[in-house]
Amino acid sequence: MNKLYIGNVSEQASALDLESIFEQWKIPFSAPFLVKSGYAFVDCPDEKVAMRAIDTLSGKVELHGKVLEVEHSVPKRQRSCKLQIRNIPPHMQWEVLDGLLAQYGTVESCEQVNTDTETAVVNVRYGAKDQAREAMDKLNGFLMENYALKVSYIPDETAAADAPAVGGRRGFNPRGPPRQGSPSLGARPKLQSDVPLRLLVPTQFVGAIIGKEGATIRNITKQTHSKIDIHRKENAGAAEKPITVHSTPEGCSSACRNIMEIMQKEAIDTKITEEIPLKILAHNNFVGRLIGKEGRNLKKIEQDTDTKITISPLQDLTLYNPERTITVKGTLDACAKAEEEIMKKVRESYENDVAAMHLQSNLIPGLNLNALGLFPGAASGGISPSVVSGPPPGAQAGYQSFGCSGFEGEVPFWASTLSSNSGCTAFSAQMESETVHLFIPALAVGAIIGKQGQHIKQLSRFAGASIKIAPADGIDAKQRMVIISGPPEAQFKAQGRIFGKLKEENFFGPKEEVKLEAHIKVPSFAAGRVIGKGGKTVNELQNLTSAEVVVPRDQTPDENDQVVVKITGHFYASQLAQRKIQEIISQVRRQQQPKPSAAGPPVARRK
Repeated sequence: MNKLYIGNVSEQASALDLESIFEQWKIPFSAPFLVKSGYAFVDCPDEKVAMRAIDTLSGKVELHGKVLEVEHSVPKRQRSCKLQIRNIPPHMQWEVLDGLLAQYGTVESCEQVNTDTETAVVNVRYGAKDQAREAMDKLNGFLMENYALKVSYIPDETAAADAPAVGGRRGFNPRGPPRQGSPSLGARPKLQSDVPLRLLVPTQFVGAIIGKEGATIRNITKQTHSKIDIHRKENAGAAEKPITVHSTPEGCSSACRNIMEIMQKEAIDTKITEEIPLKILAHNNFVGRLIGKEGRNLKKIEQDTDTKITISPLQDLTLYNPERTITVKGTLDACAKAEEEIMKKVRESYENDVAAMHLQSNLIPGLNLNALGLFPGAASGGISPSVVSGPPPGAQAGYQSFGCSGFEGEVPFWASTLSSNSGCTAFSAQMESETVHLFIPALAVGAIIGKQGQHIKQLSRFAGASIKIAPADGIDAKQRMVIISGPPEAQFKAQGRIFGKLKEENFFGPKEEVKLEAHIKVPSFAAGRVIGKGGKTVNELQNLTSAEVVVPRDQTPDENDQVVVKITGHFYASQLAQRKIQEIISQVRRQQQPKPSAAGPPVARRK
């Protein structure tokens, strides 16, 4: 279907005006323009031309003071379960997109459309019309890594004429064979590595890297088949600027070498005598694995590449700047080889974290761990310092920039970049707040509180949770209780940060796993269900989660008729056990709700 709908057309516009615009932009049309009051229609020769017209004109070209909106024209009776999603970031991780789509219903199929545009396009079919309608409403204009998604209906020839769905007029016939099975199986091609390369270069070399009218950077991009972002506007006046390279690992390394060659040449031309090192930015949660036990991994890279490598201190990190700077000194060839080895380790860490994420994909009901937005602002294993310009809003507030963990250790970075996107936010707002008592070493209280309470305040803002430290039970108390109140997402983020902080501050040895005890209160009437007949449920719970779960016998319920369940284990085990127990409590409460009386008022049937 090649018919286009042109919206926001001025009353003064004529068919001749529209024809001249299409001719000016060299977009052919196969029939005269049909101009109505405020909108118009036109036919294009084929689908490719129609898509080019949308990309070229929609929201970009003005006619008589009004910016035109160009879409595929889809009759209402043909708006059903099929959507086309356009303007997807070219380096987008497909699992992230799949997770986002799944928030609105069952995705029956999702196939990529081959286009001439830099951004990606997919055709999606949902299991029901209302799901497609909700996805259309929520995703149209949704920001993904600074790209606003564009969503339109695809004409469905089989759609019932008497059940039109609400939505746009656009549509596009699917191209190519549909993907088989789940959209998360990775059937779509990944042209680029999921982990871009992040460099830090002296500001005085940025002009040389860009070249006259951008010629140099375009040449590097073309030769290395990469997308290169030079973040010139970040940190105005700073001595160094970040550069993000999106490509295959080989393309990233090739672009890195080209950039180093330009910097060295510029240094010679400007008579700069000091050595120009290679500086790589990486998220802190990858750095521990890059260094390795007792520094073995880093030492091996240094020996194999004949370089000297240093890493910026943990003290330089903040909640809003979780990247460490890896400085490599050596010859150009040595630095290039070191970059390959360093990024190989970083990508391995990322892949391990993603694997862990999928294993825990059902960790928190209602929260989509696939749709984390791992690389907002085109950052890699790390987030650009400018992506988050200030503290995230409070509990259940949605924000486009995502906070990240500045802590190394137990929690992989995806766990600490849990995004508060609109879908998760809506869910969190509906969830009842939970209270968890987490027990930490008494000596760690200062590290959790921070200087003048700054750390615990930042943590509370980031997680959207209330975090308080209870008074010590006595002078010799070895543990202190941290009281965390908030919905599941807030619990996940707050507890994850605390586990990570304890590891970072060396309260647990390098070979020692961080295991903490957590207490949650459950209604006394649900305690038996948590235990199960003959302890069956609690045993299954322990086998499933790898956490130790204990419901102490002969407890006296408190004033709220609640008893304590003790959970001990590493972060994931504890979280999974907490979620499963909350599921049991919710199930018991639902079963105890009084059934509606037969004598009650009649319920009107939905037509």
